[in-house]
Parts: sequence; C-alpha cells; structure tokens
Amino acid sequence: MKNPRERKGMSAAMHMADLLDADYALFGVFGRMGLHLGFGEKTVAEVCEEAGVDPGTFLMLCRMYVTEGYRPTREELQNADLTGILDYLRNSHSYYTGSVIPSLEEALCKMVRDCDEKQKNVLWRFFNEYKEELMAHFRYEEETVFPYVEKMLNSEDGNPFTIGEYEENHSNVEEKLADLKNLIMMYFPPRGDRQEAYSVLFYLYSLEVDLRKHTHIEDDILVPMVMRMEEVVAAARPEGEELSAREKEILVSVAKGMLNKEIADQYNISIYTVITHRKNITRKTGIKTVAGLTVYALLNNLIDMNSVE
Repeated sequence: MKNPRERKGMSAAMHMADLLDADYALFGVFGRMGLHLGFGEKTVAEVCEEAGVDPGTFLMLCRMYVTEGYRPTREELQNADLTGILDYLRNSHSYYTGSVIPSLEEALCKMVRDCDEKQKNVLWRFFNEYKEELMAHFRYEEETVFPYVEKMLNSEDGNPFTIGEYEENHSNVEEKLADLKNLIMMYFPPRGDRQEAYSVLFYLYSLEVDLRKHTHIEDDILVPMVMRMEEVVAAARPEGEELSAREKEILVSVAKGMLNKEIADQYNISIYTVITHRKNITRKTGIKTVAGLTVYALLNNLIDMNSVE
C-alpha cells in the first residue's frame, strides 16, 4: 500500500509535509525563508502565501539543495523574488554565526581541554583564522553587496560597484575548513577528547555542505539576477560613459587578441563576467568590432603599437 504522503514531484501544489519529508536538508531552507511549522495539510503555495513568500523562489532554493548540479532556468530567474533571495542569504549568515560557529567552538574547546598548550594554541589559531576569513566574507556581503542590490531594486543608481566585482572577489572559504577536518581526522592530538572530536567533525562537515549550497545560490541565482538588472539599467543610460578600470583591462586584453577564455583565466573571473564587461565596453564606446576597439585603445593610449598582434 502506498504512503498517502508519497512524493509526486516538487511543486507548489504538493503538501508542504510531503516536500519536507523528502529531504531533511530542506528544513534549513524552510526556516531561513521565514516559514513556520504547524502547517497541517496545507500545500507549499498556501504556506508560502501566508508567510508572504514567493513559492517559486522557495522551490528554486529547495531544488538547489536536493538536486546535484541543478542550475535555475532563465525563466525561473526572471520570475524569482530577489528580495526573498537576499532575506534567505542574510538568514543563512545569522544561522552560521549564531548557531553553527558557537556550537563548533564549544565542541572544539572540549576536544582540546586536556591537550598541551602548544597543541591548543596551534589548533585555536588555525580555527580563528578560518573564522575571521568567514566573517570577513559575510561582512563584505552584508555591507557592500546586499545594500548595492537593494539600491538597484529601489531604482537608486550611481554606485560604482558592480556585481561582477563581487564575483571576481568572491573569496573561497572552503580550503581552510577542509584542512581543519583533515587535521582532526588524520593528526588528532593523543590527549584530545575523542568523543568531542566526532562532534567537531559533525559540525565541520555540516557547515561545509551548507556553505557549498550557499555559494551555489550566490553564484547561480544572485549574480545572474543582478547582472540582468545591471544590463537593463545600463541599456537605459546614454552612451559615452567613461570605462571603468576593469573594463579598460578587458579592452586591452581584447585589443591584444586574447580570447574570452584566456581573459577569464588571466583575471580569475568567469567567461560570463568577461562577456558582460565586453557588452558594457561596446555600449559605452559605441564600437562593436575587435579592430575598432583596438584603434580606440591606441587612440586613448591604453596600448601601444608593439602590443598589437
């Protein structure tokens, strides 16, 4: 006999209980979207509507969590609620800083309490370096990226920052976390509390998985949505604007005959970002061909004749 709550597909018409029962990881999305337990037999759409949450955006985030390699379609991104995405990311920061990190610190403290001072100091210094790197990443988003997006949503222009700069400076906070896991698993201090070590590893692995999803949401949802908004705003501006420092660098690379992939590798950015910069260069200069852009670069003393192939 089939379970009446058997999952039939992820949609706004399914019962919320069916959705959450399919994968417990979705409780994280549920809570960070401001949804609450006690929903009874209500559907995803009904629960979201009561909380003022866009069901399509909620389901898109759910798919990011449970479907490996999932990337939203253009239609999903066009219909998504960017304010809801920002709320989700901010709530994720609060979860990491207010729950996961303190729990991890407590378990780590218990794990090393019987270790010698040298071992304690080394492990704590390494952990604190990782923690500060993670906090700096969050502060950059909270103080620079998210306010910029909100100003765009409110039709406020004039900020020299672009979401491409965020993608270029999107720090990788995973390497130190992976090293900390390996240090504990492979080089565990003999006098450390082994039971607490398992707690530390549990928190580290959980944090690693969640941060990876967090990064995917930023890279595959936030960045393309904001880039699209920037393109719309840019298209409405008059031509003749001055090129930014990054756009001048891209222009010089184009004039030297470099391909988009080569430019992306040189500046450690995505091809998508290179293409966006090139669109902005064309819009601002009114010049579409590589040959024309090369002449523009020469006339504006961005390159000399010896640099041109």
